[in-house]
Amino acid sequence: MSQIQNFTKGFIKDNPVFVLLLGLCPTLAVTSSAINGMGMGLATTFVLVMSNLVVSLVKNVIPDKVRIPSFIVIIASFVTIVELTMQAYVPALFESLGIFIPLIVVNCVVLGRAEAFASKNSLGSSIIDGLGMGLGFTFALTLLGVVREILGSGAIFGMKFIDGDGILVFILSPGAFITLGFLIALINRLKKAKAA
Repeated sequence: MSQIQNFTKGFIKDNPVFVLLLGLCPTLAVTSSAINGMGMGLATTFVLVMSNLVVSLVKNVIPDKVRIPSFIVIIASFVTIVELTMQAYVPALFESLGIFIPLIVVNCVVLGRAEAFASKNSLGSSIIDGLGMGLGFTFALTLLGVVREILGSGAIFGMKFIDGDGILVFILSPGAFITLGFLIALINRLKKAKAA
């Protein structure tokens, strides 16, 4: 598989949220605004790329019996870096994302890519895979946040462009499920139209 296909696989064909339905807990919880979705996605992308890089480097050194715990320690190290950096430089976003930043450690997208891809492939391919999957995850979270923010408050990235209130349900938890369902349906419809 070429590096370009490897990159676009995570962004389009195997998008973690819209196709594989992975990492839905933070997807549904933090996407009440576009900035939250983008912040969570970029944090996860950093962890994905860096953990894939390190796992690919040490894959032949780690014994099979402790492979998964070792991957979790590697991932947790990068999550700690992200958490402390966000707390220092973007405290408002850090407060908004809350517990979901440390929970990146157990995000099945990150651990799944470390186990299924980085532990079996070269350094370059692992980095490209992490970047593709991470940007695909970021795209999905940002899109979900944009739609929810527009419908829920008439704003985008915090900039209000519609007077008055939006449809409150889209800012609340049910709005996450409704929006995700419609976006998945739309993507499946586009795929079928393209295949026909």
